Parts: sequence; C-alpha cells; structure tokens
Amino acid sequence: MLTSYAGVVVVLIIGFIFPGILLGISRILQASHRNPTPVKLQTYECGLETQGETWVQFKISYFMYALVFVAFDVETIFLYPWAIKFQSLGLFAIVEMFIFIAILVIGFWYAWKEGALEWM
Repeated sequence: MLTSYAGVVVVLIIGFIFPGILLGISRILQASHRNPTPVKLQTYECGLETQGETWVQFKISYFMYALVFVAFDVETIFLYPWAIKFQSLGLFAIVEMFIFIAILVIGFWYAWKEGALEWM
C-alpha cells in the first residue's frame, strides 16, 4: 500500500525542498548585493518617473472582476474530465453535472447582480 503513494511523497518532498533552496540562494545573493543608491531607490513605472502622488487608489471592482474570472476559470477545468468520460458515465453523473452548472450560473448571476462584472 505504501508503494502506491511513493510518487506522491517524492513530489511533496521536492515541493518543499526546492522552494527552500531557491529562497536560500536568493537570500545569499541579496545579502551580497546590498548597495542602495539614490537612483536605485527612485520610484518609477515603465522607465518613467511618476507624476504626482505614487499611492493611487483604484477601484476594487477590477480586483473583483479578476477574482470572478479566476473562480469560473478553475471551475470550468472540472468540466474537462467529465467530458472525457461522458460516454461511460451514467444518469447520476449527468444530473450531477447539471447541478454543477446550475451552481455556476447562480454564482455568475450573483456576481452580475452585485456589480462585480461592471468595468466602469
């Protein structure tokens, strides 16, 4: 039984060790290159100096629009395996998928009603 999970354990170990190694290397390189100059400390965007105050507030609706997009994008990924096995699935799976799509439609309707999809 444990041999069937060996691949998962290896991936988890690599998933924890590799980012740690990269963070350690970046920390070492950061410590060796500490030389802040006035030019390096300047605030710029796209190679241009900012005009006016640099802390500009933006509407939260942009964030909500992106969040709803990511949520629906992730949820539609779950449709792919179902579509692959559609021929071998029974009536229960078809009913289950209609329920899933109904939940997506209700979520979309709620986001639309709350104004999360309004750009301006």
